[in-house]
Amino acid sequence: MTIPTQPPRRAALAWAATTAAALAALAVLPGCASAATPRYTIGARELQQALATRFPRRYPLAGVLEVELQAPALKLLPERNLINAVLDLQAIGLLLQGRQPSGVLDLDFGLRYEPSDHTIRADRLQVNALRVQGLPPALAQNVARYGVPLAQQALQDAVLHQLRPKDLALAGTLGVQPGAIRITPAGIVVDFANRSAAR
Repeated sequence: MTIPTQPPRRAALAWAATTAAALAALAVLPGCASAATPRYTIGARELQQALATRFPRRYPLAGVLEVELQAPALKLLPERNLINAVLDLQAIGLLLQGRQPSGVLDLDFGLRYEPSDHTIRADRLQVNALRVQGLPPALAQNVARYGVPLAQQALQDAVLHQLRPKDLALAGTLGVQPGAIRITPAGIVVDFANRSAAR
């Protein structure tokens, strides 16, 4: 007994239609210009909102103070493939005798893709300045040395976005996965690449 099979031409057409559907689906990912160069984009507003959920937060500083950080204001730096973040802060502590000095933490950071949970995370923090006005000079110098650890506590590995399972499933049908991350004037772009190239 023989089992009917599709004629070779019909099978080829069915395969082509399936592949075309997958390509078309991937092409509708936000910002995807074409199926030949699939990519996924995340707008600047979404990045800002994702970080805002982590703040305000308090951190110990210099062993005698606490610093309360507000949600960062982000600025995209496409020419350096970085994001600038400026966080307003307020110093709190008994040594301040009721005063509440304020200032800013200014830093830049890059992005990385974390495959274990499909997230886009802050990485490679570079502190530009930690300024607090109204502190006694000796304490101000001590506080300035804590810029890097404070930035690491606040933003290192912070999640800015998580790709959805359906987005990854569409990419998987084409044998591609998230690769390079580019920062553009409008937001960030995740380029999809062949699995071997993305590693």
